[in-house]
Amino acid sequence: MEQKPQSAEKQIKLEIPPDVEVIYSNQVLIAHTASELVFNFAQMLPGNKNVKVKTQVTMSPIGAKLFFRALSENLSKYEANFGEIKLPGGPSLADSLFKSTQK
Repeated sequence: MEQKPQSAEKQIKLEIPPDVEVIYSNQVLIAHTASELVFNFAQMLPGNKNVKVKTQVTMSPIGAKLFFRALSENLSKYEANFGEIKLPGGPSLADSLFKSTQK
């Protein structure tokens, strides 16, 4: 009887419920301690100086590093398919994105 080699990695079945809350974020405020990184995902609306945190995600340093690697790989694939993502210039990204709404 022939045995098939087992993969070192097991498949994970990711289930996303149909009623999962989707959050849009255009700001991420990041803080850290020696044992964790905290990501506060927020929304900044044009003309409003108040930034509202919508959700907070806390990760271990290794989890954050793996997330960084996965995000980098996915951005590279995105740019390979759709072209380079060009960042606007200016004093800050928020100033560049919302300058037309400021008085």
